[in-house]
Amino acid sequence: MSRVDDSTEETRLLENEDHHVNNVSQENGYSHQNDGQGTDNVPLTRPGSTRELLAVLAATWVGVFLAALDATILATLTTPISSEFQSLSLLSWLVSAYLIANAACQPVAGKLTDIFSRRNGLIFSNVFFGTGCLICGLARNEWVMITGRVVSGVGGGGLTAISTFVSSDLVPLRTRGIWQGYGNVVFGLGLSLGGVIGGWLNDALGWRWAFLLQVPFTVVSGLLVAFLVDIPAKETRESAWKRVDYRGTVLLTLSLVLLLLGVNPGGNQFPWNHPLVITALLLSMVFILLFVYVEDKIAPEPIIPVRLLLRRTVWAACFTNVFSTMSFFIVFFYIPFYLQISGHSATQAGLRLIPQAFAISMGSIGAGLVMRMTGRYYLMDCISLTIFIAGAALICTLTFSAPDWQAYVYLVPGAFGYGGMLTITLVALIAAVDHKHQAVITSASYAFRSVGSTVGVTIGSAVFQNWLYRSLLQAFDKVPHKDRLVRRIRNDYHEIARLYSSTLRQKALACYMEAFRATFLTALAITILAGLISLFMKEHKLHTNLARN
Repeated sequence: MSRVDDSTEETRLLENEDHHVNNVSQENGYSHQNDGQGTDNVPLTRPGSTRELLAVLAATWVGVFLAALDATILATLTTPISSEFQSLSLLSWLVSAYLIANAACQPVAGKLTDIFSRRNGLIFSNVFFGTGCLICGLARNEWVMITGRVVSGVGGGGLTAISTFVSSDLVPLRTRGIWQGYGNVVFGLGLSLGGVIGGWLNDALGWRWAFLLQVPFTVVSGLLVAFLVDIPAKETRESAWKRVDYRGTVLLTLSLVLLLLGVNPGGNQFPWNHPLVITALLLSMVFILLFVYVEDKIAPEPIIPVRLLLRRTVWAACFTNVFSTMSFFIVFFYIPFYLQISGHSATQAGLRLIPQAFAISMGSIGAGLVMRMTGRYYLMDCISLTIFIAGAALICTLTFSAPDWQAYVYLVPGAFGYGGMLTITLVALIAAVDHKHQAVITSASYAFRSVGSTVGVTIGSAVFQNWLYRSLLQAFDKVPHKDRLVRRIRNDYHEIARLYSSTLRQKALACYMEAFRATFLTALAITILAGLISLFMKEHKLHTNLARN
């Protein structure tokens, strides 16, 4: 078994381990090889001490926190925003627009930052993210609002993915899980505080400030990156712009956007057999097939070497991410809704999501520590997914009359298992490919995760709305003007309190609870599927040095 790295703040990381790295020169606090190449003909970069490593990664984690916060800040803001613009259909698009843009930009981030450098990619992402938040805060109609979410999504996707590339550039596999765990602490904190901060700002200042106040923090994030992150891109004789795979970028972006544009309204705004849905999904398939052909046969520097996706560990880890994230986001976006119908304010609903931040962080760091001690990840993956499944099952037992503590406690096991899964599958992916492919395969994993989050929200919305509609029609079958009444209750849950009899109010609440349970059971089934797929991963060696020798 490989020796565990025991460097401290006073010792150089990987000292006496990277045997082929010689003649080190110091520049801006980093140690670079004179020839700039590792065993896979890619640059190997490492900070001089753990303190410097922490400073560099912390600069990237500010953006990670903001991106995670923005991804979930709408968990408690969708109702007031939809009410102001008087558009119920806006609810799902507010979330999906951000996640679609995430999914579209993350697959190309790895190769583009290989070419143009991680720092330039992070600065670009901060600019887009801040601009999108500003557009949302100033929006006066729903289409401008959706546009702002798209712009934010492009930036947020880059902030999240590129920070992971930076970690992989600087940290060997054996300790990669621990540092990813620290990053997931920040990510989990942003995810869980998004609902709290969004609800509090909505109650205190109005929902627009939830977006406007993110702008100055984005400026700070960009400045930190500009001063602290300096990882050199691989130099070649060819111009950087000529190395960009434009055909692959356009085809992959179009395929993902069309896929999600077809899936999002399917079963919600339009039936699945609607021409718009069918056309979008068919075109998505055409573009993804063209993308595979271009990447495999034509592109000199493909965005994603598609043959890597055929490796057992790679496809198993990617699809585990898809289905796990689908389940997590279904629960994450419908638990606050459940809590608000139970009688809690937006702020109170957000506060009940805080234990998730701690649980995600502990699951991620715990998995990293186990991998560092043992050099293995397969058994830990099985344990994490089992805990995740147990947590999803607990959520299915919630009722409107359940004790208040259950809303806190039942979210913890699922979040713990999800946090462990994120770290384990990422390390497994990186370990399964050569060092030169680690950024592009990480991009692919983030793309799968983004697709999972978008499809999860869409599936959750379709199950909830359709089940609620059928239940209300049955419950109000003999009530006068039932169609108009059902429409009002579906569009605004506050209408339940305005019903003229307690019997009707109880019926309406029972219908909502049935819809919630159907949605949570769907999440449970998807979690079980994720657990089964994860069993196909293989155990790969976790090296203690960047050169993997």
